[in-house]
Order: sequence, then structure tokens, then C-alpha cells
Amino acid sequence: MGNSNSRAEKIKNFDPNGVGLKNGHFIGLPFEEADAQIVLLPVPWDVTVSYGAGTATGPANILEASTQLDLLDPDVPDAWKMGLYMRPPSTDWLNRSEALRPGAERYIEQLEGGETPDPAILRHINQACEELRAWVETETASLLQGGQLVGIVGGEHSVPLGFLQALAERHKKFGVLQIDAHMDLRKAYEGFTYSHASIFYNALQLPQITQLTQVGIRDYCQEEVAFAEKSGRCTVFYDHELQRQQFNGTPWSETCKAIVDTLPQEVYISFDIDGLQPDLCPHTGTPVPGGIAFQQAIFLLLSVVESGRAIIGFDLSETAGLPHNWDANVSARILYKLSNLMGKSRL
Repeated sequence: MGNSNSRAEKIKNFDPNGVGLKNGHFIGLPFEEADAQIVLLPVPWDVTVSYGAGTATGPANILEASTQLDLLDPDVPDAWKMGLYMRPPSTDWLNRSEALRPGAERYIEQLEGGETPDPAILRHINQACEELRAWVETETASLLQGGQLVGIVGGEHSVPLGFLQALAERHKKFGVLQIDAHMDLRKAYEGFTYSHASIFYNALQLPQITQLTQVGIRDYCQEEVAFAEKSGRCTVFYDHELQRQQFNGTPWSETCKAIVDTLPQEVYISFDIDGLQPDLCPHTGTPVPGGIAFQQAIFLLLSVVESGRAIIGFDLSETAGLPHNWDANVSARILYKLSNLMGKSRL
């Protein structure tokens, strides 16, 4: 855990009602990694995206927009005092992502054009993705070992796999609540082992994940539906079903209870920003009509914590990069709420 004396001194000297400080920290908070109880690890990577690129600079975009947030959270009034720190996005991984993306685009264009794609490109990208996965696992395992709570900030949705593997080393069983427009259950989509569309196919190879509950799903293929049904560990709340329930008068609170009831005591939250309605995230890589409203998402997250369940980690993925400040504005607020609720459930 971080240095509590240092954190206490910073809390004493910080004005939570003041202007958002552009000090390079999330929401201008005064904490450093050593005295933070919650650490956000940015992963600036979007090599395997299959439609719109740009999410590699999503973490930097969120960090820049975050100083527009006010600190008072009505659900966790003194949340900022827990100590929240977001690392600067790694320039090494960002540069590597930007270097690899043109090759990935050529490979995808060859596939979509009915050509035989270059296998050397695929091998090169899969190797780089494996190295990123290992880096995320190492970094998050180290933070967890130090007693800190961790959230991942993407980048494309493939990036939290290493974190899930680190959590699986520390927790005998846990569930995943996935808010998303897509199921992400394709095996090695487009040949990429660690594709953004394969994150939960890969995650379900971990036996410690005993339940995957997907919410807001509205773009998927028959193969994914069959995989979910066969797995015995997946419950899907399709967007069209959620909307029709509301049209017929079912309260969202009742729906949230049904969602939360599928989850075990320990829960990881995977929040793909395209799970929200597209007017909230218009520049994300694969936007889909429909989706969850902002306050619906907040109520669902709050329902998890109010049920007595513990949030053991989370990721926020697929936020559009610079200069799309509206997307970052929304994502920064989701990120703050995820952090606060995880802290409320654990600290």
C-alpha cells in the first residue's frame, strides 16, 4: 500500500474545490504512485482494431480532459481522498503501436479484398501483442503485490488480458461484468491471437473466471452466440432485450438486480466505451446504434457495489484518441466512477 503519511499530508494541503490543476495527474490530484491506493495503468495500443483506429491515444486524451471534472462524487463523497494516480501513458508502447498499425491495416485490407495476406505481418504482430500481454501482466502483478488496487485504461479492448491473468493468480474464482456493444468471443479474429474482438474468448481460457456477464450486446455473430451458450459460464443481456423490457415497463433497477444476481462475490468490470449510446462516444473505433445511457451505466455499477460484491479490478477501453475531447470527457467520468466504486468496495 502507498505511504499513508504522505497521502494524509497531501489531502490536508489540497483544495478539492479549486481549479483543476494541469499538473499531469488525473483530475489534477496531488498523489504520486507511491502514495496512491488506486493506480490506473494506461495501455496505449490499437494495433488489431478492425475498423476505426485512434484509441492508442485514448489514455492521453482522457488524462487531458480529466481536469474538467469536479471531485465530489455523490455516491462516494470523499472518494478523492483514497488516493488515485494515473501513470503517464508509455511512449514506448505508443510508438510501437503506431509503427505496427500500418502493417495491420495492409493485412486487414488483403483479407477484406479476398487476397492471400502476408503471413510475416501476422507473425510479427502476434509476437508484439504477446509481449504487450506479458508486460501488462508483469506491471499489474507488481502493483497488486504492493497492495494497490488497479484499473487498466486502453487502448483497444485486447489490452486487459494480462491483468486478468495477474488477477487469476491471486483469486481462486471471480466473475466479469462486461459492458460492451460486442461479445468479443471470436477466436483469433482476422488471425490476430490477441485481437480486440477475441479478448473474452482468451479470458475464458482462465478457469478462475467462473462467470462472464455481458450487457448491452448488439453486434455479434452466430459463432459467438454458440460459444457463449456452450461455455456454461456466460450470461448475455442483449441490448434489444434490455430495451424491450423497458418499453414494456420493467424498471431499470429490476433489470440491474437480475444482472448483478448472475455475478459471484468478486467481480472484474470490463467497460468498453462503445457499450454506451453512440452520442456519448461517437469517435470510438466500432460504434453501434443502441446501447446504454450514461446514468443507466452508473446505476448498474453502483448496483454491483451496493449488493455487497467487491470490484477486484477493471478496464476502460476503446476511448477515441486526441483531439476528440467529448469522448474523453465522458470516459474520464466513467473512469473516476469505476475507481471510486472499486475503492468503496475494497478499502
